[in-house]
Amino acid sequence: MKRKYIRHPSEVPIEVVQEQNPAGSTRSLHNISYGGLCFNCQMHLKKANSVKIRIRAGSLPFEVQGEVVWCRKKGKHYEVGITFTGEDEANRVRMVEQICRIEQYRHNVLETEGRVLSSQEAAFEWIKKYAAGFPNVPQFSFSRR
Repeated sequence: MKRKYIRHPSEVPIEVVQEQNPAGSTRSLHNISYGGLCFNCQMHLKKANSVKIRIRAGSLPFEVQGEVVWCRKKGKHYEVGITFTGEDEANRVRMVEQICRIEQYRHNVLETEGRVLSSQEAAFEWIKKYAAGFPNVPQFSFSRR
């Protein structure tokens, strides 16, 4: 079956908050598309579980609602697939755009300055330099209808 959206590889840190565990935990993003994302996790997540995905961008976290669509054992961890379930398409687009810009920044720094940055280091630098000029989207509501 052909994919509906192009996946963008990324290792940007994200926070995953499950309804049954509101404390959340930080994960490394594996890839992201307009339809959802994939990340690595140490524990199995049940299909259809609701989650919030948070990326820190400046002073406010950027958040979207999602649902676990698959969870597969891969070595000592699990790969988890999330589909975005919120009604706010602008937040999905913004999240993908921001992650892609951070990854592009990381590659540009390597090419122009010869510095090797982790995705997390690139995210911190990019946010400090460019997040203020990144278009704002109204805060997303997490209520499930």
